[in-house]
Amino acid sequence: MTEEQIAVIVLAAGMGTRMKSSLPKVMHPLAGRPMVSHLLDTVSALAPTTVVAVIGPEMSGVARAVAPHLTVVQADRLGTGHAVGQARRALEGFAGTVLVLYGDTPLITTDSLAAMLACRRAAPRPAVVVLGFRPADPGQYGRLVVDERGLKGIVEYKDATPTERDITLCNSGVMAVDGARLFGWIDRLSNDNAKGEYYLTDIVALARADGLACGFVEGREDELLGINSRVELAAAEAIVQDGLRRRAMEGGATLLDPATVYFSWDTRLGRDVVVGPNVVFGPGVTVGDGVEIRAFCHLDGAVVEKDAIIGPFARLRPGAAIGPSAHVGNFVEIKKAVVEEGAKVNHLTYLGDARVGAHANIGAGTITCNYDGFGKFVTDIGAGAFIGSNSALVAPVTVGAGAIVGAGSVVTKNVAAGALAVERSRQVEVAGWADRFRAQRQAETATGKKD
Repeated sequence: MTEEQIAVIVLAAGMGTRMKSSLPKVMHPLAGRPMVSHLLDTVSALAPTTVVAVIGPEMSGVARAVAPHLTVVQADRLGTGHAVGQARRALEGFAGTVLVLYGDTPLITTDSLAAMLACRRAAPRPAVVVLGFRPADPGQYGRLVVDERGLKGIVEYKDATPTERDITLCNSGVMAVDGARLFGWIDRLSNDNAKGEYYLTDIVALARADGLACGFVEGREDELLGINSRVELAAAEAIVQDGLRRRAMEGGATLLDPATVYFSWDTRLGRDVVVGPNVVFGPGVTVGDGVEIRAFCHLDGAVVEKDAIIGPFARLRPGAAIGPSAHVGNFVEIKKAVVEEGAKVNHLTYLGDARVGAHANIGAGTITCNYDGFGKFVTDIGAGAFIGSNSALVAPVTVGAGAIVGAGSVVTKNVAAGALAVERSRQVEVAGWADRFRAQRQAETATGKKD
C-alpha cells in the first residue's frame, strides 16, 4: 500500500455523559440524521480504502449507523491513544495515511481534510499533521507548540504551563498520520499525565524524537465544534441549518423568513420554490419547481411536484405524493396518499392510504376512515370526483370518476362513476316550532317556574 492511500479511524465510543441521555453521543441527530453520519458523508468524498469506527460496548445502534464500515470495540476507555490502538488489527499492513477523526465533531469540512492530506504529501513530508484552529476563547483546549521545524508538540491544557496556555493555536484532535508508524507510536505512549490516560497527541513528540517532521494546518472554529452537551448540539444545529438555508436559496428557492425554516440533511427543493415562514422539512422530502409552501407547514417523507400549492398549516406525512398543480390547503393532513394533478384538498381534511384522482375536489372536513383497529385500507377517488363537505369515506371504498358524494355523507359502499351518493337522514321541518319554543321559554323565565 502507498502513502497516497487513505484509511480513516473514527473515534465514537463516548457515552455523552453531559448529554444526560441513554442515546450514545454520536447518535444525536443534526438536521434529521446522526451526527456520525454527517462525518462519514464528508469522509466518503476522500474515497478512503478503509473506515473503522471505534465504539463502546453495547453500542449496536452506532454499529448499524456506520455500516457497512468496520467497527471495533473499546471496552476500557483509557484515552484517545488507547482508542486508536483498537483499530490495529483492522489496519494491519496499511502504510498510507491514517486520518483520525471524532464522531462528535461532525461539521469538519472536506476542504480541511484535503489540506491535511496535501500537507502530508508536501516537503518535508511530515509524519504527523494536526488540524489546528484559533477559537475566540481558547479555554480548555490543548495547545499546539510550534518551532522553526514545524509542529513541536501538543500539550493538554491541564498539563500546560502558564506560557503554553497563552498560545492561541489550539488542537482539534484531528490528525493525519503515517500509517506505517502509527501503531508503533501507540505502543510507546505513557499515561503519566494529569488525566492518567494515553494521549494520542503525544505521538507528535515521539515522531519528533525519531527525527521526523510534524506539521499542522488551520481550520475554522465553526467546523471544529465538538458536541458534548445539548447546548453544543443546539449550536451545531444552528450552523447546519444556516448552511442548508443558504444552499436552498443559492439553488433558486425563495425563503421568505429564512431563520424560521428548518431543513433535513436530504431536503431537495427545485427552482422558484417559495417557502413561507415557520416551515419544517423532515427527512425524505423532495419539492419540484414552482411550488409554493405557505406558512406553518410540516413535511416529512413527501414528494411535491411542480406548481403545487401547500398550506398554510398543512401536514404531509411519509408517503404523501402531491401531483403537479394540486392544492393542499389549511389544516389538511395527508399520509401515504397520492393527490393527482390539479386535485384540490383545501380545508380541514385527513387523507390516509388513499388516491385522489386528477382534478377531483375534496370538500372541507372530509376524512378517509382508513383504520379499523386492526388493519389499514385504501380509499380510491376517481378523476374529477367531487366529495361534499364533512363526508367520511370508510375504506376500503372506491368513488368512481366524476361521481359526487353529497355533503355530510358516510360512504361505506363503492360509488359508480358519474353517480350521486348521499347517505344522511332525511330533513324534517316542523312549521312554527322555533317560535313556539322561544315563547314557552320566555314565559317560564318570567314566572320563575318550568313545567
